[in-house]
Amino acid sequence: MCRGLDSLPTTCLERAKELKALFGSLLQKTDHSITGQCKKSDKQRFNLEEPLKWKESFDKLLRSQNGLCLFRAFLVSEFSEENIAFYLACEDYKCSKPSKMAAKAKKIFDEFIGSDAPREVNLDHITKAITAANMESPTASCFDLARAKIYTLMEKDCYPRFLKSSTYLELSRKAKTG
Repeated sequence: MCRGLDSLPTTCLERAKELKALFGSLLQKTDHSITGQCKKSDKQRFNLEEPLKWKESFDKLLRSQNGLCLFRAFLVSEFSEENIAFYLACEDYKCSKPSKMAAKAKKIFDEFIGSDAPREVNLDHITKAITAANMESPTASCFDLARAKIYTLMEKDCYPRFLKSSTYLELSRKAKTG
């Protein structure tokens, strides 16, 4: 399951605005198979029931491009966007060519884990130490422990708050009523 950063829109905030406009127009129309207002490269049909699937599991939310963008915009509003950015960077890293792993690993570590990291994620001291040790000889799995901790943090903390957010509640209510 490699979903690299290149598969995401340039900015999820921009995409979230598009989705908000799309959802708003969809929610006012009875035709549920309207093509979304997406960039030409990611045109897709939007299923109005898609938001209901996001409640089934955190993984289903992350697998949905629309869900991921709305979740990311939600995290920006909560000042915790670094969590999803780190998670996605780790997913992208696992798909890297071996020749580029060391440079990418250093960049991820410096941005999210190292001391004075500009987008530091909330990891315990032991996880940071293990990940720092893994940086001596980076492999595809060197961030697995840290990635798993951040995934669990988002699943147990951010995801339930997202499901209670006014944006998600409105989307799911409209999806239920058609």
